[in-house]
Amino acid sequence: MNKRTDEEGRPIRAVAMMSGGLDSTLAAVHIARMGIEVHGVRFSTGFSPVAGLLKAGKDRPPPLAEGGESDPRALKVGTGVEISFRLIDISTDFIRDVLTSPRYGLGQEMNPCIDCHIFMLRRTRPVMEEVGAHFVFTGEVLSQRPMSQNKQALNIVEEQSGLKGLLLRPLSARHLDPTIPEERGWVDRNELLNIRGRSRKTQIELADRYGISDYPQPAGGCLLTDPVFSKRLKELIDHTADEEKLTPEDMNLLKVGRHFRLPSGIKVVVGRNDAENRYLEGLNLERWSLQVMDHGSPITLVDTSADDDDLNTAAALTARYSQGWEEKEVRVILIRKETEREISVEPLQPGEANSWMI
Repeated sequence: MNKRTDEEGRPIRAVAMMSGGLDSTLAAVHIARMGIEVHGVRFSTGFSPVAGLLKAGKDRPPPLAEGGESDPRALKVGTGVEISFRLIDISTDFIRDVLTSPRYGLGQEMNPCIDCHIFMLRRTRPVMEEVGAHFVFTGEVLSQRPMSQNKQALNIVEEQSGLKGLLLRPLSARHLDPTIPEERGWVDRNELLNIRGRSRKTQIELADRYGISDYPQPAGGCLLTDPVFSKRLKELIDHTADEEKLTPEDMNLLKVGRHFRLPSGIKVVVGRNDAENRYLEGLNLERWSLQVMDHGSPITLVDTSADDDDLNTAAALTARYSQGWEEKEVRVILIRKETEREISVEPLQPGEANSWMI
């Protein structure tokens, strides 16, 4: 394919916001097939689902350092099309600057979609300048999501992101006002698409045409759209005096296990299977870790501020979900940093802790 150049003869470059879904992949391929040099960027907020990872029996991969950025990598996104992209961890800043106080409100659950898009696109601007890109584009489809992909929301995102006129949505561009890339001939508006609405028929046809076969099926989005996760998150925020102290590790803990809030206010998380136990063990937390001895047992994590009464209750709760739940008494080991203790407790009976479950 012929490489497009601008008025000064420079190769036209664009930064693609890539979520890993079909729409952003299609947008990247479509723009690349126009002869435009595409540089992908994907942001990690820490709210990607972990179900597939756990079902595969794998431990959680180590997180990037705060504000960290992975090495650039190549992504094969279609027949004969390969795009370089980088992964940037924004989880800590996202919690502080977006999650706890979204300017444009929440969706049906705890999803601050408009603020999230603005936040990510603001972080894209430095990448655009670094690689000498002419514009940024996304895989957004007009009217696909009622809150964040209506015309008003798309306009707000463009205005507030600092990319006025430089933000292209190639899949729905012909339903939207022309952008600077179209007006200056960097892209041909006639080659852009007019997809609209929730149907995926056109996208699937395009994927077949472009040789894209490995893409996820449509879902509700990130974990912030999940009712169970959102309930846990709201409960955590309600019980956190200083929201600025919430961390990505706190968010990771919400993803797995049975969650309980003891009458004292102490949080207890009990693993449900081997994969979740490994996940809980892999979290870099300073909480108490509890496990029943001599029987198959879940891993239980307990807040560091727990007193002896709380730890005894958490131990009995751990025993309730262990293979020793019918015993009169079991031994439980409690570990925190260099401290290790052993106590004996009577397992809680089924139903005793239902009122504590989140």
